[in-house]
Amino acid sequence: MARVLVAMSGGVDSAVAAALLVEQGHEVTGVHLKLADLPLDDQVPGHGCCTLDDAQDARRAAQVLGIPYYVWDLSAVFEQEVQQPFATTYAAGATPNPCVTCNERVKYAALLERALALGFDALATGHHARLRRAGVPVTEPGPRTELVRAADARKDQSYVLYVATPQQLAHTLLPVGELPKERIRSIAAERGLRVANKPDSYDVCFIPDGDTVGYLAERLPAEPGPIVDADGEELGTHDGVWRFTVGQRRGLGLDHHERRFVTAVDATSRTVRVGPREELACHWAELEGPTWTRGVAPTGPVRVQIRAHGRSVPGRLAPGGSTPGGSTPGGSASDAERVRVQLEEPVYGLALGQAAVLYTADDAVCLGGGRVTAAERPAGLPLASVSPG
Repeated sequence: MARVLVAMSGGVDSAVAAALLVEQGHEVTGVHLKLADLPLDDQVPGHGCCTLDDAQDARRAAQVLGIPYYVWDLSAVFEQEVQQPFATTYAAGATPNPCVTCNERVKYAALLERALALGFDALATGHHARLRRAGVPVTEPGPRTELVRAADARKDQSYVLYVATPQQLAHTLLPVGELPKERIRSIAAERGLRVANKPDSYDVCFIPDGDTVGYLAERLPAEPGPIVDADGEELGTHDGVWRFTVGQRRGLGLDHHERRFVTAVDATSRTVRVGPREELACHWAELEGPTWTRGVAPTGPVRVQIRAHGRSVPGRLAPGGSTPGGSTPGGSASDAERVRVQLEEPVYGLALGQAAVLYTADDAVCLGGGRVTAAERPAGLPLASVSPG
């Protein structure tokens, strides 16, 4: 059996993950990460995952399970690696995914590195994703581990774990990925865990009220600019490109009855372009710094997903042009700085800064991916390349 550090957010998934590992005979220690340093008055119970209530819920779960429990304050790292890039990426006209960034730089990769340095054999989380080895569910850390979509497709979180390398997957356990959400809640209730009926949180943890524009307005200056159509005709004005993301339809502030979407954002000229949905169609994207869960870039047909809970579409890494290279032997990064993924059917609303994640052709195994730094726009030239946060 293994020494396992469990990241306990204070929610039901990570509490049950810890419970299952204890029952499997592992030596389990729980740790709660203080990430967003929110004043008490700004904390909203049930929103985000960094409130005082969350820390207390995690502590109570650890007590019921009889495992050691610690709180690690990583708020300074979180501010630098997640919150600051979140604002600056919006200011650059791109759209960040803070959950992917957090897993890459704080909550998963960095925490796993710290766990191994402290002598643990593995890190476990409550992510809804599965680990398989030779097609068999993984209950012990070890090599040749694949990242597979969760049994409960509605809750699948493999998208935010695409940054995992083969070496990291070899030291990872995801105990709840094999279970539907309803069963996870019933397990928690059976074991006397008070979080059994705690609602899931869907908000950005450092914006618990869900007001992203309000959050950005407090941190970024007003920089007025025009809102134009595809012909360059000015339809209105705005006070900051960070208020918009490609694919956005609501909140444009235009006195027009025609249905319009944001089709491009140019931070340099402070211009927001809008148009009909067909101008959002995108057949290719370039990805910066891709990583591959198998250690090498995939060949042949793949499925590509551009949103955490979006539908995947068929595609492949494009030959020629941008080199679809593989990763270093260690699997930690790609030798090629960029790859291009060609989509066999268009996706709509692909914004710079989003993650494009690749899966096997049967849409089961997560192969890796990268951040979008350029993408096709049929109504005009491709957007200028941006390297988000």
